[in-house]
Amino acid sequence: MEFKTSHSEEIRALAEKVMEDLGDAARSTRTLITEDRDRPGHFFVIGEFNSYDEAMEQSNDPRTDAMSKRMAALLDGPPTFYNLDVVELMQG
Repeated sequence: MEFKTSHSEEIRALAEKVMEDLGDAARSTRTLITEDRDRPGHFFVIGEFNSYDEAMEQSNDPRTDAMSKRMAALLDGPPTFYNLDVVELMQG
């Protein structure tokens, strides 16, 4: 997901609350949150899942939908969603 916000701290707090609420029901194995150095307030979030099915389960969870609606109110425009498959992981 890609988005722009001037409310990064509120979004971080909201994300932490949702992860706490989901507890063991959270399907992502890891979530990477990045901010563009050249465009402050411009973020990319990459959630990793064991499978596409697990990603869709979390996406369809009513708690995810509720969080998305609360988050949308903190954004400076609509988010852009991507549906990516890992082709290769390189580590050095």
